[in-house]
Amino acid sequence: MADFHGVFPYLVSPVDPAGHVRTEVLGRLCDDLIKAGVHGLTPLGSTGEFAYLNNAQRMQVVQTTIEAANRRVPVVAGVAATTTADAVAQAKAYQKRGADGILAILEAYFPLHDAQVEAYFRAIADAVDIPVVIYTNPNFQRSDLTLDVIARLAAHPRIGYIKDASTNTGRLLSIMNRCGDGLKVFSASAHIPAAVMLIGGHGWMAGPACIIPRQSVELYNLCRRTRWDEAVALQRRLWRINEAFARFNLAACIKAGLAIQGYDVGDPVPPQAPLTAEQRKVVEAALRDLG
Repeated sequence: MADFHGVFPYLVSPVDPAGHVRTEVLGRLCDDLIKAGVHGLTPLGSTGEFAYLNNAQRMQVVQTTIEAANRRVPVVAGVAATTTADAVAQAKAYQKRGADGILAILEAYFPLHDAQVEAYFRAIADAVDIPVVIYTNPNFQRSDLTLDVIARLAAHPRIGYIKDASTNTGRLLSIMNRCGDGLKVFSASAHIPAAVMLIGGHGWMAGPACIIPRQSVELYNLCRRTRWDEAVALQRRLWRINEAFARFNLAACIKAGLAIQGYDVGDPVPPQAPLTAEQRKVVEAALRDLG
């Protein structure tokens, strides 16, 4: 199985008012992130607004990312659906286009029992020949992955990673204790990545890495070298970005930050709203503080 580790920015999905994906700006962003040292790219994560795009838009975002990466770093494409059949179809299509891995996300309208949640993720992993990262975010998902389900899924030969956005670092430690080396843990920006690295994490998949890629890579490298005093000092500075973003819509914040940096990524997909002028000043100030 591939060895995914390090910083994987959750890419934005630049969509113009007519619904067309701005492939040129997305390709340039991918290229710049790779040059900044990121270890992989994740299109259609939460910051990618997967819940607001149609299948054609999703496919174009993934295709553009794969072409821009050009095998320099792995591309782990987000698959999200309310039906198992749709999720399986997406996963197969992204593998066929050249994705190196799948980030499996469950969208649920009606609540599901553990058996149905497990079956959904297992069906995605059964359908592909590339590694699968299972994703859990209890703050936004109606049906979450319990520790028991996670432990059973970890035994699947293609499920080797989990991205947990629970904000509960104790839960991450429980996952590590239950699954050992069978499931490598990626944190979210909602966690404190340096703390997750300290307890055994393998990196983080997060939207803010789109606008602070070099600092994120520096933080990862400090953690890997066990230079914890320096890592914590950098983490404290970077946490101001997370504090700012926690106040507003994440995709709106990342898109505003990228616009400030010269990327014409447009506004969030309606009915989401862009940041107000006052909210944008908060993002500008946070970026300015980081130099």
